[in-house]
Amino acid sequence: MARAAALASCLEAVLGSRSNANRVFEILELLAGQEEEDVLCAARTCSRLFGALLERRELFVGRLPAEEASLADNYSAEDKYKIWMRHRYNDCVDSLAELMGHNAFQVKELSLCTLMKFVELEAQYPLIKVEWKGSLTFPRELLKVVVDGLLPLNEDASLLISRFQEYMEYDDIRYFVIKAVTESIGQVMQKTKERPLPFYQQNVFSLISPINMPNKECDMVKFMVKQDNWEELKVSKLQAHKQAFEKMWLSFLKHKLPTGLYKKVLVILHDSILPYMNEPTLMIDFLTVAYGIGGAISLLALNGLFILIHQHNLEYPDFYKKLYSLLDPSIYHVKYRARFFHLADLFLSSSHLPAYLVAAFIKRLSRLALTAPPEALLMVIPFICNLFRRHPACKVLVHRPNGPEDMSEDPYIMEEEEPSESRALESSLWEIQSLQNHYHPDVAKAAAILNQSLSEIEDDISGLLELSAYELFDKEVKKNAIDVPWSLSKYEVCLGRKMIFLQSTSL
Repeated sequence: MARAAALASCLEAVLGSRSNANRVFEILELLAGQEEEDVLCAARTCSRLFGALLERRELFVGRLPAEEASLADNYSAEDKYKIWMRHRYNDCVDSLAELMGHNAFQVKELSLCTLMKFVELEAQYPLIKVEWKGSLTFPRELLKVVVDGLLPLNEDASLLISRFQEYMEYDDIRYFVIKAVTESIGQVMQKTKERPLPFYQQNVFSLISPINMPNKECDMVKFMVKQDNWEELKVSKLQAHKQAFEKMWLSFLKHKLPTGLYKKVLVILHDSILPYMNEPTLMIDFLTVAYGIGGAISLLALNGLFILIHQHNLEYPDFYKKLYSLLDPSIYHVKYRARFFHLADLFLSSSHLPAYLVAAFIKRLSRLALTAPPEALLMVIPFICNLFRRHPACKVLVHRPNGPEDMSEDPYIMEEEEPSESRALESSLWEIQSLQNHYHPDVAKAAAILNQSLSEIEDDISGLLELSAYELFDKEVKKNAIDVPWSLSKYEVCLGRKMIFLQSTSL
């Protein structure tokens, strides 16, 4: 309490008379103190002090001379005071920037908000001398100090970044933050020689991924400050915003990312990044690198490529070959199985795909199904049936009476990476026929549908994509409960090719 009263006294004295200007050091000294409460009080006092000085135009405007040079006789007493106080303001800004890395979040938050108050005031009362009519006087350098404080190299700043997001609703703030982030990435990543910086890159992603870009120029109406000839400046043009946005993302994504970040970027790519780029096809290099990582990341990269092919006329002849190469035994077991088949259904939805290509996918999925768990089979069999409905030319795989009866006679080449060379159309679907004898009755029933004439209406597989082994087990137990004597102490349940014996006195 006493400290707050002392700071209030200092504030009143400095603002009341220039003869008390040196008392500003008492405030700045506490701003660099060790006690959290002292720092918070000092930051609030600095906010009021320098906020008032900016509004009263008592800080030097223009290129700031060195403090020693300001003592020369060619400056008036008025200028000397303003130069001296401008240096104290810079000291305050430097301290607040350092405090954005403080251990206490309350200190970080207050430092951020104080600096953003200064950004707003400098935008209204520029410290940059207007050299020609219409020149931009937005405090870009001060905003870059804030951005650098939000992007530390060795700690997670996501909480502070989330506090900053409210400022990103201003079109001018967003534009200059994008510019500052691009500059920061160039400066920081150049020093690492392509070595990932997990904290820094995650902080950059946390800052730029929630950016809400305007769809039309008429949507750009919320600016922190407007000035003369505003409509003539780049900051008011949607095209300039899109160019800056594209440059920022390309700058971020050209460097190697921590593995987890690839997935986060790819998940938001189609909604939050590509629609606001002038040339979305420039993402091809990033998507190619992401595909090489494997697993779910490869699949998400193919989704990005698919969008570029269909919406932006990208020529990418290897797309289906890459998708085909992702078909391995793991696809029926991995946790992203539902996403894989959802996207594969999308990729194979066109009725204009050549029959040899679709046949290759059908055969490979069927071959891999021989070792798949029941819950996966109940999803993939309807999936294959839908492919037959879309591509009737592939039904030769089902209706081939003299086809091979086992793997040794099958002309299909499972190891062939090129779908067109796999000889799938010369084969038959003996794998699905063998599943008609599956130990699980639901699987056998689903496989038997290929013995009948398929309806033209596709099966809705959305409810089957997330089917789990537990749900299948639970369904089977409930189905058989009526037929099992209540006195039975042991009963058998088929699951995953194993007989599980459940010890129980009752159901």
